[in-house]
Amino acid sequence: MDIQHVEFTKEMRDQGYTILVPNMLEFHFSLIEKVLRLNGYNAVVLKNHGPNVMAEGLKYVHNDTCVPALLVIGQFLDALHSGEYDLHKTALIITQTGGGCRASNYIFLLRKALRKAGLDYIPVISANLSGLEHASGFKLTIPLLRQLIASLIYGDCIMCASNQTRPYEYQKGQTDKLVETWNERLIEQFNVGKGLGYREMRENLRQIVNEFDAIERSREPKTKVGIVGEIYVKYSSLGNNGLEEFLRKQDCEYMLPGIMGFILFKIDNRIEDIHLYGGNVFKLIFCKLFLRYCQRMERILIEAFKGHDRFVPPTRYSHIKSLVKGVIGYGSKMGEGWLLTAEMLELAENGYENIVCTQPFGCLPNHINGKGMIRRLTEVHPGINIVPIDYDLSATKVNQENRIRLMLAVAHDQEAKKQQQDALIAQDELMAEAQRAWDNRTKKSHT
Repeated sequence: MDIQHVEFTKEMRDQGYTILVPNMLEFHFSLIEKVLRLNGYNAVVLKNHGPNVMAEGLKYVHNDTCVPALLVIGQFLDALHSGEYDLHKTALIITQTGGGCRASNYIFLLRKALRKAGLDYIPVISANLSGLEHASGFKLTIPLLRQLIASLIYGDCIMCASNQTRPYEYQKGQTDKLVETWNERLIEQFNVGKGLGYREMRENLRQIVNEFDAIERSREPKTKVGIVGEIYVKYSSLGNNGLEEFLRKQDCEYMLPGIMGFILFKIDNRIEDIHLYGGNVFKLIFCKLFLRYCQRMERILIEAFKGHDRFVPPTRYSHIKSLVKGVIGYGSKMGEGWLLTAEMLELAENGYENIVCTQPFGCLPNHINGKGMIRRLTEVHPGINIVPIDYDLSATKVNQENRIRLMLAVAHDQEAKKQQQDALIAQDELMAEAQRAWDNRTKKSHT
Protein backbone atom coordinates (compact mmCIF):
# COMPACT_ATOMS: atom_id res chain seq x y z
CA MET A 1 0.00 0.00 0.00
CA ASP A 2 1.41 3.37 -1.03
CA ILE A 3 1.46 5.68 2.01
CA GLN A 4 1.18 9.37 1.24
CA HIS A 5 4.05 11.50 2.55
CA VAL A 6 2.89 15.08 3.13
CA GLU A 7 5.83 17.40 3.76
CA PHE A 8 5.71 20.05 6.47
CA THR A 9 6.70 23.17 4.54
CA LYS A 10 7.97 26.65 5.43
CA GLU A 11 4.58 28.02 4.40
CA MET A 12 2.87 25.75 6.94
CA ARG A 13 5.19 26.96 9.68
CA ASP A 14 4.58 30.60 8.70
CA GLN A 15 0.82 29.98 8.73
CA GLY A 16 1.08 28.88 12.36
CA TYR A 17 0.24 25.19 11.95
CA THR A 18 -0.29 23.54 15.34
CA ILE A 19 2.36 20.85 15.84
CA LEU A 20 1.19 18.10 18.18
CA VAL A 21 3.92 16.49 20.30
CA PRO A 22 3.39 13.13 22.08
CA ASN A 23 4.11 13.31 25.79
CA MET A 24 6.73 11.21 27.57
CA LEU A 25 8.57 13.28 30.21
CA GLU A 26 6.11 15.80 31.61
CA PHE A 27 8.52 18.41 32.99
CA HIS A 28 11.16 18.02 30.29
CA PHE A 29 8.59 18.26 27.53
CA SER A 30 6.91 21.33 29.03
CA LEU A 31 10.23 23.14 28.53
CA ILE A 32 10.73 21.64 25.07
CA GLU A 33 7.28 22.91 24.08
CA LYS A 34 8.37 26.48 24.96
CA VAL A 35 11.69 26.03 23.16
CA LEU A 36 9.91 25.01 19.97
CA ARG A 37 7.61 28.01 20.29
CA LEU A 38 10.61 30.32 20.70
CA ASN A 39 11.94 28.95 17.43
CA GLY A 40 8.75 29.71 15.50
CA TYR A 41 6.91 26.38 15.86
CA ASN A 42 3.40 26.40 17.31
CA ALA A 43 3.99 23.26 19.38
CA VAL A 44 1.49 21.66 21.77
CA VAL A 45 2.50 18.75 24.03
CA LEU A 46 -0.43 16.35 24.29
CA LYS A 47 -1.88 15.56 27.70
CA ASN A 48 -4.87 13.46 26.70
CA HIS A 49 -4.96 9.99 28.27
CA GLY A 50 -7.36 7.27 29.31
CA PRO A 51 -9.25 4.43 27.61
CA ASN A 52 -9.93 6.45 24.45
CA VAL A 53 -6.20 6.66 23.70
CA MET A 54 -5.84 2.89 23.96
CA ALA A 55 -8.98 2.32 21.89
CA GLU A 56 -7.73 4.63 19.11
CA GLY A 57 -4.36 2.85 19.08
CA LEU A 58 -5.94 -0.59 18.79
CA LYS A 59 -8.37 0.63 16.14
CA TYR A 60 -5.76 2.06 13.77
CA VAL A 61 -2.62 0.01 14.54
CA HIS A 62 -2.20 -3.77 14.36
CA ASN A 63 -2.41 -5.21 17.87
CA ASP A 64 0.90 -7.11 17.60
CA THR A 65 2.72 -3.77 17.43
CA CYS A 66 4.67 -2.73 20.54
CA VAL A 67 2.79 -0.87 23.27
CA PRO A 68 4.71 2.44 22.94
CA ALA A 69 3.70 2.66 19.26
CA LEU A 70 0.07 1.84 20.06
CA LEU A 71 -0.07 4.51 22.77
CA VAL A 72 1.82 7.25 20.89
CA ILE A 73 -0.27 6.80 17.75
CA GLY A 74 -3.42 6.36 19.83
CA GLN A 75 -2.71 9.64 21.61
CA PHE A 76 -2.30 11.41 18.25
CA LEU A 77 -5.53 9.99 16.80
CA ASP A 78 -7.50 10.69 19.97
CA ALA A 79 -6.33 14.34 19.89
CA LEU A 80 -7.19 14.70 16.19
CA HIS A 81 -10.68 13.29 16.79
CA SER A 82 -11.27 15.50 19.85
CA GLY A 83 -12.42 18.51 17.82
CA GLU A 84 -9.91 20.79 19.57
CA TYR A 85 -7.74 21.36 16.49
CA ASP A 86 -8.22 22.62 12.95
CA LEU A 87 -7.25 19.45 11.09
CA HIS A 88 -6.26 21.43 8.00
CA LYS A 89 -3.79 23.50 10.03
CA THR A 90 -2.34 20.74 12.21
CA ALA A 91 0.87 18.72 11.91
CA LEU A 92 2.35 15.88 13.98
CA ILE A 93 5.96 15.39 15.05
CA ILE A 94 7.68 12.16 16.06
CA THR A 95 11.30 11.19 16.67
CA GLN A 96 13.27 8.68 14.61
CA THR A 97 16.39 7.31 16.24
CA GLY A 98 17.66 5.59 13.11
CA GLY A 99 18.44 2.38 14.98
CA GLY A 100 17.06 -1.12 14.62
CA CYS A 101 14.14 -0.51 16.98
CA ARG A 102 10.64 -0.26 15.59
CA ALA A 103 10.64 3.30 16.96
CA SER A 104 12.37 4.29 13.73
CA ASN A 105 9.30 2.98 11.88
CA TYR A 106 6.59 4.53 14.05
CA ILE A 107 6.35 7.31 11.49
CA PHE A 108 5.23 4.85 8.78
CA LEU A 109 2.76 3.21 11.17
CA LEU A 110 1.43 6.68 12.01
CA ARG A 111 0.97 7.61 8.34
CA LYS A 112 -0.77 4.30 7.74
CA ALA A 113 -3.10 5.00 10.67
CA LEU A 114 -3.81 8.51 9.35
CA ARG A 115 -4.72 7.06 5.97
CA LYS A 116 -7.05 4.53 7.56
CA ALA A 117 -8.71 7.37 9.51
CA GLY A 118 -9.03 9.52 6.37
CA LEU A 119 -6.52 12.06 7.72
CA ASP A 120 -3.55 11.37 5.45
CA TYR A 121 -3.42 15.03 4.38
CA ILE A 122 -1.97 15.87 7.82
CA PRO A 123 1.84 16.30 7.61
CA VAL A 124 4.07 14.23 9.89
CA ILE A 125 7.47 15.67 10.84
CA SER A 126 10.43 13.41 11.54
CA ALA A 127 12.78 14.75 14.23
CA ASN A 128 16.04 12.91 13.59
CA LEU A 129 19.79 13.38 13.29
CA SER A 130 20.27 10.42 10.96
CA GLY A 131 19.15 12.01 7.70
CA LEU A 132 16.17 9.66 7.47
CA GLU A 133 13.69 12.34 6.41
CA HIS A 134 13.76 16.07 5.77
CA ALA A 135 11.10 18.76 5.99
CA SER A 136 11.67 22.24 4.63
CA GLY A 137 9.56 23.71 7.44
CA PHE A 138 11.39 22.04 10.33
CA LYS A 139 15.14 22.02 10.94
CA LEU A 140 17.12 20.79 13.92
CA THR A 141 19.61 23.67 13.86
CA ILE A 142 22.59 23.96 16.22
CA PRO A 143 20.90 26.73 18.30
CA LEU A 144 17.71 24.65 18.57
CA LEU A 145 19.71 21.57 19.60
CA ARG A 146 21.48 23.60 22.31
CA GLN A 147 18.13 24.73 23.68
CA LEU A 148 16.70 21.20 23.58
CA ILE A 149 19.74 19.80 25.41
CA ALA A 150 19.42 22.56 28.02
CA SER A 151 15.78 21.60 28.58
CA LEU A 152 16.76 17.96 29.10
CA ILE A 153 19.54 18.90 31.53
CA TYR A 154 17.24 21.13 33.58
CA GLY A 155 14.60 18.42 33.53
CA ASP A 156 17.03 15.78 34.75
CA CYS A 157 18.21 18.06 37.57
CA ILE A 158 14.70 18.87 38.79
CA MET A 159 13.54 15.26 38.42
CA CYS A 160 16.52 13.97 40.43
CA ALA A 161 16.24 16.57 43.21
CA SER A 162 12.45 16.51 43.53
CA ASN A 163 12.18 12.71 43.64
CA GLN A 164 14.61 12.65 46.57
CA THR A 165 12.84 15.49 48.39
CA ARG A 166 9.10 14.82 47.96
CA PRO A 167 8.83 11.64 50.13
CA TYR A 168 10.42 13.38 53.13
CA GLU A 169 8.96 16.92 53.07
CA TYR A 170 7.23 18.06 56.25
CA GLN A 171 4.94 20.44 54.38
CA LYS A 172 3.20 18.33 51.74
CA GLY A 173 3.12 19.90 48.29
CA GLN A 174 6.15 22.12 48.87
CA THR A 175 8.32 20.13 46.46
CA ASP A 176 5.73 20.21 43.67
CA LYS A 177 5.27 23.94 44.23
CA LEU A 178 9.01 24.47 43.77
CA VAL A 179 8.94 22.37 40.59
CA GLU A 180 6.27 24.69 39.16
CA THR A 181 8.21 27.75 40.32
CA TRP A 182 11.30 26.65 38.42
CA ASN A 183 9.21 25.79 35.39
CA GLU A 184 8.00 29.39 35.29
CA ARG A 185 11.48 30.82 35.98
CA LEU A 186 13.12 28.85 33.20
CA ILE A 187 10.39 29.70 30.72
CA GLU A 188 10.79 33.40 31.55
CA GLN A 189 14.53 33.11 30.99
CA PHE A 190 14.05 31.27 27.69
CA ASN A 191 11.65 33.97 26.50
CA VAL A 192 14.42 36.58 26.77
CA GLY A 193 17.17 34.31 25.46
CA LYS A 194 18.71 33.55 28.87
CA GLY A 195 19.39 30.36 30.80
CA LEU A 196 21.01 28.64 27.81
CA GLY A 197 24.67 29.65 28.06
CA TYR A 198 27.18 27.49 29.92
CA ARG A 199 27.65 29.88 32.85
CA GLU A 200 23.94 30.65 33.13
CA MET A 201 23.07 26.96 33.13
CA ARG A 202 25.72 26.22 35.71
CA GLU A 203 24.33 28.89 38.03
CA ASN A 204 20.72 27.81 37.46
CA LEU A 205 21.53 24.17 38.21
CA ARG A 206 23.30 25.09 41.44
CA GLN A 207 20.40 27.27 42.49
CA ILE A 208 17.89 24.52 41.70
CA VAL A 209 19.70 22.00 43.91
CA ASN A 210 20.20 24.58 46.68
CA GLU A 211 16.49 25.40 46.81
CA PHE A 212 15.37 21.78 46.85
CA ASP A 213 17.92 20.99 49.55
CA ALA A 214 16.57 23.91 51.62
CA ILE A 215 13.14 22.26 51.89
CA GLU A 216 12.71 21.04 55.45
CA ARG A 217 12.31 17.27 55.52
CA SER A 218 12.48 14.30 57.83
CA ARG A 219 15.13 11.62 58.01
CA GLU A 220 12.58 8.83 58.34
CA PRO A 221 13.83 5.85 56.29
CA LYS A 222 11.79 4.97 53.19
CA THR A 223 11.90 1.99 50.89
CA LYS A 224 14.06 3.03 47.94
CA VAL A 225 12.89 1.90 44.51
CA GLY A 226 14.57 2.31 41.14
CA ILE A 227 12.68 2.45 37.84
CA VAL A 228 14.23 1.24 34.57
CA GLY A 229 12.99 -0.17 31.29
CA GLU A 230 12.01 0.82 27.77
CA ILE A 231 12.32 4.59 27.50
CA TYR A 232 8.64 5.35 26.90
CA VAL A 233 7.07 3.10 29.53
CA LYS A 234 9.82 4.06 32.00
CA TYR A 235 8.96 7.76 31.91
CA SER A 236 5.41 8.10 30.58
CA SER A 237 2.53 7.85 33.06
CA LEU A 238 0.37 6.87 30.10
CA GLY A 239 2.76 4.03 29.28
CA ASN A 240 3.26 2.70 32.83
CA ASN A 241 -0.26 3.16 34.24
CA GLY A 242 0.77 5.91 36.66
CA LEU A 243 3.68 3.98 38.20
CA GLU A 244 5.21 7.01 39.95
CA GLU A 245 1.91 7.99 41.55
CA PHE A 246 1.46 4.41 42.76
CA LEU A 247 4.92 4.34 44.36
CA ARG A 248 4.20 7.64 46.11
CA LYS A 249 1.08 6.12 47.64
CA GLN A 250 3.21 3.18 48.84
CA ASP A 251 5.38 5.68 50.76
CA CYS A 252 8.48 4.93 48.67
CA GLU A 253 11.33 7.05 47.47
CA TYR A 254 11.91 6.26 43.81
CA MET A 255 14.76 7.07 41.45
CA LEU A 256 14.63 7.40 37.66
CA PRO A 257 17.88 7.54 35.68
CA GLY A 258 18.08 10.77 33.67
CA ILE A 259 17.31 11.08 29.98
CA MET A 260 20.83 12.38 29.27
CA GLY A 261 22.25 8.90 29.82
CA PHE A 262 20.06 7.65 26.97
CA ILE A 263 21.09 10.57 24.72
CA LEU A 264 24.79 9.86 25.34
CA PHE A 265 24.14 6.15 24.75
CA LYS A 266 22.62 6.88 21.32
CA ILE A 267 25.48 9.20 20.28
CA ASP A 268 28.07 6.71 21.51
CA ASN A 269 26.40 3.98 19.45
CA ARG A 270 26.66 6.08 16.28
CA ILE A 271 30.39 6.54 16.84
CA GLU A 272 30.92 2.83 17.47
CA ASP A 273 28.95 1.93 14.32
CA ILE A 274 31.17 4.15 12.19
CA HIS A 275 34.32 2.68 13.75
CA LEU A 276 33.09 -0.88 13.14
CA TYR A 277 31.34 -0.58 9.79
CA GLY A 278 32.62 2.65 8.29
CA GLY A 279 30.69 5.77 7.42
CA ASN A 280 30.84 9.46 6.63
CA VAL A 281 33.87 11.10 8.26
CA PHE A 282 31.96 14.36 8.73
CA LYS A 283 29.22 12.49 10.56
CA LEU A 284 31.87 10.94 12.81
CA ILE A 285 33.35 14.37 13.58
CA PHE A 286 29.89 15.80 14.32
CA CYS A 287 29.00 12.88 16.62
CA LYS A 288 32.25 13.21 18.55
CA LEU A 289 31.75 16.96 19.00
CA PHE A 290 28.13 16.41 20.00
CA LEU A 291 29.19 13.72 22.49
CA ARG A 292 31.80 16.04 24.00
CA TYR A 293 29.24 18.84 24.31
CA CYS A 294 26.68 16.59 26.01
CA GLN A 295 29.34 15.25 28.38
CA ARG A 296 30.21 18.82 29.32
CA MET A 297 26.54 19.47 30.11
CA GLU A 298 26.43 16.24 32.10
CA ARG A 299 29.46 17.38 34.09
CA ILE A 300 27.91 20.68 35.22
CA LEU A 301 24.73 18.79 36.16
CA ILE A 302 26.66 16.43 38.45
CA GLU A 303 28.73 19.30 39.87
CA ALA A 304 25.54 21.07 40.94
CA PHE A 305 24.93 18.32 43.51
CA LYS A 306 28.38 18.59 45.12
CA GLY A 307 28.22 19.51 48.78
CA HIS A 308 24.66 18.25 49.14
CA ASP A 309 25.11 15.00 51.03
CA ARG A 310 21.39 14.28 51.27
CA PHE A 311 21.17 13.87 47.49
CA VAL A 312 22.40 11.01 45.35
CA PRO A 313 23.71 12.83 42.24
CA PRO A 314 23.27 11.58 38.66
CA THR A 315 25.95 9.12 37.58
CA ARG A 316 28.48 9.80 34.81
CA TYR A 317 27.70 7.95 31.60
CA SER A 318 31.27 6.65 31.41
CA HIS A 319 30.89 5.02 34.83
CA ILE A 320 27.49 3.54 33.95
CA LYS A 321 29.09 2.00 30.87
CA SER A 322 31.94 0.52 32.91
CA LEU A 323 29.51 -1.27 35.25
CA VAL A 324 28.48 -3.84 32.62
CA LYS A 325 31.96 -4.69 31.41
CA GLY A 326 32.06 -8.49 31.52
CA VAL A 327 28.32 -8.66 32.24
CA ILE A 328 26.83 -7.93 28.83
CA GLY A 329 28.40 -7.03 25.49
CA TYR A 330 28.41 -3.44 24.22
CA GLY A 331 27.11 -4.78 20.92
CA SER A 332 23.69 -5.22 22.54
CA LYS A 333 22.10 -1.92 21.50
CA MET A 334 18.43 -2.61 20.76
CA GLY A 335 15.65 -2.26 23.34
CA GLU A 336 17.83 0.19 25.35
CA GLY A 337 20.58 -2.43 24.98
CA TRP A 338 23.29 -2.75 27.57
CA LEU A 339 22.23 0.61 29.03
CA LEU A 340 19.15 -1.02 30.57
CA THR A 341 21.28 -3.62 32.31
CA ALA A 342 23.79 -0.97 33.37
CA GLU A 343 21.11 1.28 34.87
CA MET A 344 19.99 -1.55 37.14
CA LEU A 345 23.55 -1.92 38.45
CA GLU A 346 23.84 1.87 38.76
CA LEU A 347 20.68 2.06 40.87
CA ALA A 348 21.77 -0.85 43.07
CA GLU A 349 25.18 0.77 43.57
CA ASN A 350 23.44 3.98 44.71
CA GLY A 351 21.26 2.19 47.26
CA TYR A 352 18.17 1.57 45.12
CA GLU A 353 18.36 -2.22 45.13
CA ASN A 354 14.60 -2.67 44.72
CA ILE A 355 13.97 -2.18 41.02
CA VAL A 356 10.86 -2.09 38.84
CA CYS A 357 11.85 -3.09 35.30
CA THR A 358 9.15 -1.82 32.94
CA GLN A 359 8.83 -4.07 29.88
CA PRO A 360 6.41 -3.23 27.03
CA PHE A 361 4.67 -5.87 24.97
CA GLY A 362 6.27 -6.25 21.55
CA CYS A 363 9.87 -5.32 22.45
CA LEU A 364 11.83 -8.58 22.61
CA PRO A 365 15.31 -6.94 22.91
CA ASN A 366 14.07 -4.97 25.90
CA HIS A 367 12.91 -8.17 27.61
CA ILE A 368 16.31 -9.77 26.91
CA ASN A 369 18.31 -6.84 28.32
CA GLY A 370 15.96 -6.47 31.28
CA LYS A 371 14.18 -9.61 32.45
CA GLY A 372 16.75 -11.83 30.71
CA MET A 373 19.64 -10.34 32.74
CA ILE A 374 18.13 -10.70 36.22
CA ARG A 375 19.91 -13.96 37.08
CA ARG A 376 23.28 -12.56 36.02
CA LEU A 377 22.67 -9.34 37.95
CA THR A 378 21.90 -11.25 41.16
CA GLU A 379 25.29 -12.92 40.76
CA VAL A 380 27.07 -9.60 40.22
CA HIS A 381 25.16 -7.74 42.95
CA PRO A 382 23.71 -10.13 45.59
CA GLY A 383 20.69 -8.60 47.29
CA ILE A 384 19.34 -6.86 44.21
CA ASN A 385 15.54 -7.21 44.14
CA ILE A 386 14.15 -6.83 40.59
CA VAL A 387 10.55 -7.25 39.48
CA PRO A 388 9.88 -7.15 35.71
CA ILE A 389 6.45 -5.72 34.92
CA ASP A 390 4.86 -6.37 31.53
CA TYR A 391 2.92 -3.41 30.15
CA ASP A 392 0.37 -4.61 27.64
CA LEU A 393 -2.96 -3.02 26.76
CA SER A 394 -4.63 -6.29 27.77
CA ALA A 395 -2.83 -6.46 31.14
CA THR A 396 -4.71 -5.22 34.20
CA LYS A 397 -3.38 -2.39 36.34
CA VAL A 398 -4.35 -4.33 39.48
CA ASN A 399 -2.13 -7.28 38.52
CA GLN A 400 0.80 -4.97 37.75
CA GLU A 401 0.46 -3.16 41.08
CA ASN A 402 0.09 -6.41 43.03
CA ARG A 403 3.38 -7.68 41.60
CA ILE A 404 5.06 -4.45 42.71
CA ARG A 405 3.50 -4.81 46.17
CA LEU A 406 5.03 -8.29 46.38
CA MET A 407 8.43 -6.84 45.49
CA LEU A 408 7.98 -4.18 48.20
CA ALA A 409 7.01 -6.89 50.71
CA VAL A 410 10.28 -8.69 49.95
CA ALA A 411 12.12 -5.37 50.32
CA HIS A 412 10.51 -4.72 53.73
CA ASP A 413 11.41 -8.24 54.86
CA GLN A 414 15.02 -7.79 53.76
CA GLU A 415 15.20 -4.41 55.50
CA ALA A 416 13.80 -5.89 58.73
CA LYS A 417 16.39 -8.69 58.63
CA LYS A 418 19.14 -6.16 57.97
CA GLN A 419 18.04 -4.01 60.92
CA GLN A 420 17.93 -7.11 63.12
CA GLN A 421 21.44 -8.10 62.02
CA ASP A 422 22.70 -4.54 62.60
CA ALA A 423 21.16 -4.60 66.08
CA LEU A 424 22.85 -7.93 66.89
CA ILE A 425 26.17 -6.65 65.61
CA ALA A 426 25.82 -3.49 67.70
CA GLN A 427 24.92 -5.60 70.74
CA ASP A 428 27.96 -7.84 70.20
CA GLU A 429 30.18 -4.77 69.93
CA LEU A 430 28.80 -3.36 73.18
CA MET A 431 29.34 -6.67 74.94
CA ALA A 432 32.87 -6.91 73.59
CA GLU A 433 33.58 -3.35 74.73
CA ALA A 434 32.19 -4.14 78.18
CA GLN A 435 34.34 -7.28 78.37
CA ARG A 436 37.45 -5.31 77.43
CA ALA A 437 36.67 -2.72 80.11
CA TRP A 438 36.19 -5.49 82.71
CA ASP A 439 39.45 -7.16 81.69
CA ASN A 440 41.31 -3.84 82.03
CA ARG A 441 39.84 -3.24 85.50
CA THR A 442 40.74 -6.79 86.59
CA LYS A 443 44.26 -6.39 85.28
CA LYS A 444 44.73 -3.10 87.18
CA SER A 445 43.37 -4.55 90.41
CA HIS A 446 45.89 -7.43 90.26
CA THR A 447 48.79 -5.06 89.75
